[in-house]
Amino acid sequence: RALELFQYINPFTHSATRADVDVYKVEPYVVVADLYTAEGHLGRGGWTWYTGSASWMYRVGLEAILGFHKEGETLRIEPTIQRAWKEFSIHYRYGSTMYEISVKNPDGVMHGRGEVTLDGKPCGDGVIDLVDDGATHRVEVRMRG
Repeated sequence: RALELFQYINPFTHSATRADVDVYKVEPYVVVADLYTAEGHLGRGGWTWYTGSASWMYRVGLEAILGFHKEGETLRIEPTIQRAWKEFSIHYRYGSTMYEISVKNPDGVMHGRGEVTLDGKPCGDGVIDLVDDGATHRVEVRMRG
């Protein structure tokens, strides 16, 4: 449901075709504050470049859907996704360090995580301790049913 609602306000969803752009009538790369439902204006965007809209949309996508949770100097990845999503990735910069996060969903589950590794080593509790060492670290999360 979160993804369905996310896609409802996602500007890319409303600008996939020329006909969509003609209805939306606002910048196809900006989060709107309003999507009109009034007769004659159904689907039209309003209040573009509205302060805060883009940052909240980004946060909802990262946290509620992709399950990216940064807490202090730790990170947890606990996705809530559609069964059809077999994998996705996130590149996250922490100071001068890059974390290349790969989430695999071979069993087609919708929520949670199974095994978490950091640079090939298991993270027993699934929590990744973030370090600012200038290196590139690889995180793999395997969702399990």
